[in-house]
Amino acid sequence: MLLHTTRFGTIHVETDDVFLFANGLIGLEDFRRWVLLADAENDAVGWLQSTSHPDVAVAVVSPRRFVPDYQVRIPRGDLEKLQLDELDRAFVLSLVSRNQHGLTLNLKAPVLFNLDRRIGCQLVTSDDQPLQWDLTVPILKMRRSA
Repeated sequence: MLLHTTRFGTIHVETDDVFLFANGLIGLEDFRRWVLLADAENDAVGWLQSTSHPDVAVAVVSPRRFVPDYQVRIPRGDLEKLQLDELDRAFVLSLVSRNQHGLTLNLKAPVLFNLDRRIGCQLVTSDDQPLQWDLTVPILKMRRSA
């Protein structure tokens, strides 16, 4: 199918690439069908693009790329929503947001995927995870070589 987006232009997406989020995302509860797209310029970033709203796309990253010891605890009921038996079968991404200080990663409410069944959900974890984890990476000054 052709998907017309404001961020990526017109793209071709296979029907099998669409993820169903029964409850949408937090703040976007009515947006239920999404595709996961790679960023052409940054391999660390992906995009969840709404299939029904061409102007809605949210940046996502693997939380473990930035927080290697990140672990999420998922209640059995949430695993059942994804039709999964075990957490290690879930694909976990975190939303990236921009605030006045820079970019942040939401570790408190990860986005979970069942890649086989094309189902996704966002959940708020009950463990002690930050809602806004600073993604700002200090830029080291480089000396000019002579």
